[in-house]
Amino acid sequence: MAADESGRRGHLGVRDLRDVAREVFGARELVAVERLRGGTKKGVYRLRSADGGGAVAYVWHPDEDFWPDAPGTADELFPHASGFGLFERAHDQLTALGVRVPRLLLRAPGGALGDVAVVEDVRGGTLEELTGRDRRRSERVLARLGSAVRALHAHPVDPAQHGVQHAVLRRALAHLAESAARVDRIAAHRDRLADLLRTRHAAVVPRSRFGLVHGELGPDHVLVDADRDEPVLIDIEGVTPFDVEWEHAFLELRFGPHYHHFADPSLDPTRLALYRLATYLSLVAGPLRLLDGDFPHRAGMVRIVEQNVARTLAQLPG
Repeated sequence: MAADESGRRGHLGVRDLRDVAREVFGARELVAVERLRGGTKKGVYRLRSADGGGAVAYVWHPDEDFWPDAPGTADELFPHASGFGLFERAHDQLTALGVRVPRLLLRAPGGALGDVAVVEDVRGGTLEELTGRDRRRSERVLARLGSAVRALHAHPVDPAQHGVQHAVLRRALAHLAESAARVDRIAAHRDRLADLLRTRHAAVVPRSRFGLVHGELGPDHVLVDADRDEPVLIDIEGVTPFDVEWEHAFLELRFGPHYHHFADPSLDPTRLALYRLATYLSLVAGPLRLLDGDFPHRAGMVRIVEQNVARTLAQLPG
């Protein structure tokens, strides 16, 4: 996939995806391809046929991945969650649990374009968009999403290793080092933040109960089936066995006043405290890494960094 004349990465078009579309649409001609905004690890393309039919193609290829290497933050529990294999496994898991995901129309790994999957085009927009325009409908979708998340979290699973909080600490300290090297306000409090991470980690006691988590579940990663007002999960490659508090730290951040749809009184507050701070640090270090490359939607990443610098520092005791 070549860069265009401006030096930016080129996107796939009708000619590139015609053979893929033929597998899905049959004799119906592919007439339009639109690269959808938001993907950082894979290309997401809406396909439109001559008769108005549609589908969405996911393309995993190095040219579609905007993330640079991140030495020092890798861990077996936190791999670079991208690729057809992870998507296929998560799609099968979620479908078996009755959690709605886009219907899989074509599996095409290992082709000239990279690994490709084609799924149904869920045209109700994102839950984030719906929340801004129709409160009544969005509350219904949020309630159903809460039920789906509880089903995931209640599913008994074995993690890759026990003591997942140790991996969280290692990763958070690496993210703190990255952030302190780039943000003066973090650097000024680096030692205090490191001590706070270690103190919160030391308060966590061992456990053997884990659930299945999405990994990055915000309202922008939920589509809405407009015919049924059902939530449809996307960006599912990070689905993994883990402490459910890890998911809740992200859910409360991303859903804000709507978090009550997910609230769980059985959560371990010591884990939640550690995972909150670790999440905020990851949302400083990660977007800064993206900004080192040629990710196009830069203003949004800058806002995420600023918001999470503030959240990180607010965790420090007065």
